[in-house]
Amino acid sequence: MLVVKVINSNTVLQKGAAASPHLRNTRIAEYLVGDDTTSILFTARNDQVDLMKPEGSVILRNAKIDMRLAVDKWGCIKVSQPTTFVVKEDNNLSLIEYELVNVVDE
Repeated sequence: MLVVKVINSNTVLQKGAAASPHLRNTRIAEYLVGDDTTSILFTARNDQVDLMKPEGSVILRNAKIDMRLAVDKWGCIKVSQPTTFVVKEDNNLSLIEYELVNVVDE
């Protein structure tokens, strides 16, 4: 379980009615979230977007990090009580660049 505060948001994709009635609208948004130790970009999809409010706090369960934080269909997002910590925005893990280094055995 991870409790984070939502700092800001950016809508990435918002599609209207799908071509098939069996498909639903698609919404994707990115949020800068964090706690008192770090911050990271969180990608929210569809119903998750409704729960993310700037300056609000949420609980993330079964979240995963792959250069960005995400909660898939096996995870859960719930709105939490307001938090008292100040997000450490100057330690944004999403801004760290990684480089693949091949090690040659000698």
